[in-house]
Amino acid sequence: QVQLVESGGGLVQTGGSLRISCAASGRTLSSDVMAWFRQAPGKEREFVARVTWSGASTYYADSVKGRFTITRDNAKNTVYLQMISLKPEDTAVYYCASKRAAAGRYDYWGQGTQVTVSS
Repeated sequence: QVQLVESGGGLVQTGGSLRISCAASGRTLSSDVMAWFRQAPGKEREFVARVTWSGASTYYADSVKGRFTITRDNAKNTVYLQMISLKPEDTAVYYCASKRAAAGRYDYWGQGTQVTVSS
């Protein structure tokens, strides 16, 4: 079993920066791939970014490419999402998730952290 806890959310102005974190515990060897998703009020959950165990392979949604960076520190069992040039449309609850490489869907989810970008 894997437990994920997000932190670091808050209120920032348009154009500002923020780094959010996801701390993993439990059976972390099951977390071959870790990812960030987000969900705005009244909207569907959407994929943001993912990273493999080694950190060598990353993938981003087009909406955040060039502005967000996902990194992974396995020694600390922590995944980060560095966000720059934030826009009001980035406002959402951000969730981290993990899965085994062979799994079709993400197995474990955190409770989310709120990111609000003021206009």
